[in-house]
Amino acid sequence: MRTRSWRGSWRAPRRGAPGRRERGIVSVEMGLLLPILVALALPVYDIARNIQAQMILINVSREGASLSSRASLTYPMQTIMNSLTATTPPLNMGLHGMIYITEIMGNNNCDASGNNCTGVVVAQYRWNGGNYYPASQLWNCGTSGTRWATDGSGSCSGIPAAGNASPVVNLLQGKLSDGQIAYAVEAFYLQTPLLGSLKLGGGITTPALAPNLYAMTVF
Repeated sequence: MRTRSWRGSWRAPRRGAPGRRERGIVSVEMGLLLPILVALALPVYDIARNIQAQMILINVSREGASLSSRASLTYPMQTIMNSLTATTPPLNMGLHGMIYITEIMGNNNCDASGNNCTGVVVAQYRWNGGNYYPASQLWNCGTSGTRWATDGSGSCSGIPAAGNASPVVNLLQGKLSDGQIAYAVEAFYLQTPLLGSLKLGGGITTPALAPNLYAMTVF
């Protein structure tokens, strides 16, 4: 009895070649998508950084106003501001930040109906530990014969006693009674965005985040 043997011509598929092609396609796709992903991620990261920094500044101004009103007669203003900036990491307040504390007093310019009341600056302090010097948005020391003291207190010298010759501020106008004291704490921070405005063509430019962050609280 004879048996017939069968010899097939089937061959196993070559392995490796399709995998290399797929990896090459993925690499090309990633190379095309990566710039788009980065362009989308950087603005989101910038916004998150600004939100974090703004929240820190708000907390600094709030806590500073509270401390100033409660402890200004116990501790020097520089001590209060140093304690505030110790709570600001990851912000580098020493390089990019500044704090002003302005003491405002209600004066006696109100009329018989209590209108036209104004507040006057009786003291202003600037943090000595900062190297960023934006102008206060309330009142700037250096005008009307005033100047920053050189005794390390960070105070503005030459401010006249509360009266008609005192610097007037619009803040709290009509809110302070005669002789009432309020403290305004301003916190500044300079944060340069990682991504500026982009030119999309056709005269279209994306907006850029403002680098100057600011918060103020009055207590």
